[in-house]
Amino acid sequence: MSGSADEPATRALTHLVAELDACVSALEHARNRAETLLDAREAGRPWLDVVSEEQRPLVVESISTVLGTLSTAGHAWRREQAAALRAEGVSINRIAALFGVTRQRISALLREAGDDRP
Repeated sequence: MSGSADEPATRALTHLVAELDACVSALEHARNRAETLLDAREAGRPWLDVVSEEQRPLVVESISTVLGTLSTAGHAWRREQAAALRAEGVSINRIAALFGVTRQRISALLREAGDDRP
């Protein structure tokens, strides 16, 4: 089987790479903003002023968004990767061992991917 760009696992991995790049950028921005907050606090500004003047999205909101994005993209990649391995004839037990999860988890991923083979 080739590594075709039309293959679901390849598309999921390509999407994950794009999301990782966007998340790195968002986290760099959040880090810079957090440093600005630290600078304000170290300059003696009260927490109420520091927090009240923080622009949206807040640092913590940015981090939450990144975590959600990575969780979604990572899950899609894992699901499609499991399906691709199964399509190559790899057993559910072997996929579970490769991923470090239970065979039940792999079965659930394969059901999500539309692969109902035992």
